Amino acid sequence: MNKIQSYIKDSYNELLDKVTWPNWQQLQQSTMIVLIATLIITAIIWVLDFGSNSVLKFIYSLFK
Repeated sequence: MNKIQSYIKDSYNELLDKVTWPNWQQLQQSTMIVLIATLIITAIIWVLDFGSNSVLKFIYSLFK
């Protein structure tokens, strides 16, 4: 039980004293970067999906 209690105390102290938390401006900047990256990756996947769907429809139409 002492090990668990020590672990919790050490974790709490590390969160308070050793971790550097971002300020509001850094947090907003990081959030915008993640949102923009998500939109770009979503657009790339959509284009690839649309393209592969078109190619497969064309190939299937050749065999009908």
